[in-house]
Amino acid sequence: MKRFFKMLLLVFFLSILYSYTLVIEKIPEEVVVFEGENITVKTLLGINIKGKNAETLETSSNEGEKISENIGNNKLEVNLFDRIKLKDVDVNVIPRTTVIPVGNIAGVKLYTSGVLVVGMSEIEGNDNKKYKPYENTGIEEGDTIIKVNDKHINSTEDLIETVNLSKGEDVIVKYIHQETTKECSITPVKTSNSEYKLGLWVRDSAAGVGTVTFYEPSTKTFGALGHGITDIDTNELINIASGEFITTRILDITKGESGNPGKIQGTVENQKNIGTISKNSRFGIYGKVDNISSLSIDSSKEMEVALREEIQKGKATILCSLDNQKPQEYEIEIEKIYKDNNYDNKSMLIKITDERLLEKTGGIIQGMSGSPIIQNGKFIGAVTHVLVNDPQEGYAVFGDIMLKQAKEVK
Repeated sequence: MKRFFKMLLLVFFLSILYSYTLVIEKIPEEVVVFEGENITVKTLLGINIKGKNAETLETSSNEGEKISENIGNNKLEVNLFDRIKLKDVDVNVIPRTTVIPVGNIAGVKLYTSGVLVVGMSEIEGNDNKKYKPYENTGIEEGDTIIKVNDKHINSTEDLIETVNLSKGEDVIVKYIHQETTKECSITPVKTSNSEYKLGLWVRDSAAGVGTVTFYEPSTKTFGALGHGITDIDTNELINIASGEFITTRILDITKGESGNPGKIQGTVENQKNIGTISKNSRFGIYGKVDNISSLSIDSSKEMEVALREEIQKGKATILCSLDNQKPQEYEIEIEKIYKDNNYDNKSMLIKITDERLLEKTGGIIQGMSGSPIIQNGKFIGAVTHVLVNDPQEGYAVFGDIMLKQAKEVK
């Protein structure tokens, strides 16, 4: 019996230790907040988060809630029972900002940093035997090849040329696997037409259409889509080297139905340049505007970015262009708000209620991602996803998250 209770006590102790470890790991090391924004970090008994300078940051005892006071870089200290320091949290307090919601459909062209591995296949050598040169190298679909024999690989042509120059000798391939740079050796296979191949299918660019969410006049930056661009084969976020944002002409709209999302079809041929894309994140794509006239924005519509505490359930509007004309406002309903969500782009559950928009699209369709949402004269977020079984409903990301991403654009 005593042994049983000892085991029970050990399990209880390990469970508590595990819970504390998980909570500590989830406390971020870097936080970006707006001036006056409340952020909540869930803690457990004994874990305290305190400002090193009380005049800069106030920390309440309510689950680590912190209220930003001064603009600039600040530090918080996470400790256990005010005795054991666990980690520092860097807090960057940025000023309240105004943006111009856009709502125009635009074309996107992304060029990868290296080449993305999207598939693998056997190679038939000039001896009519089948080979898998990639086998046991560690390379997987979704990895990015950045160098071969110390030569930078920027395109599929670079890879083909470098592998052919090897004449069948082992090549050293440097690649990125889940944000970790790795290296391996591969022996190319000579085919019947005297080419050398690795058995890897790769891609170096991607294209599509989406909606420009906002333009930030003071930095000339833009945000769009509200979600990242992933590779169609690997479903991994594309690691980009550069990208272009260009105007598009809408050709057709397919209405959404239950189980079958609709889409906007557009062309980027003979269109104008908008700007350059430098960031592809899970919260959208971001860059600099080079040709402001191509956006056809109304500068009189400049408005504040709402803090999430200011967002309310109920009526709001989205801004989008569906007929190659000036964007129009359509009514929506905000059904749920997930104020503590900083981890993905499903910050709000929304529903399309405007009969004009439902008549045109059936609800949220592909290409509308990034449509800005406005409530009480403030920019509060952007459309990101549709619920496949009900195209009238979908998700949206907070505007403060998108703007914080844009602030990182150089």
